Amino acid sequence: MATKTISLMDDAYDLLARNKQRGESFSQIIRRMVGKQQDIMQFAGAWRDVDTERIKKGLASLRAKSTRDVLHDLRGL
Repeated sequence: MATKTISLMDDAYDLLARNKQRGESFSQIIRRMVGKQQDIMQFAGAWRDVDTERIKKGLASLRAKSTRDVLHDLRGL
């Protein structure tokens, strides 16, 4: 099997080393990490059944509550 020598910056090497599993070579870690990338199109339509209006209303409610809480806390200062 042919080998290649590559240069890595220290931070890239550290990233690989931190993610390396016991007994795994650097070639194996690179294959494992790069192999995780997937085609984004596989997620197309994944949220089609999500009730976005319900999410928007929930977020608005959370924002209003957090604003009330902050104002309440500020009044107590």
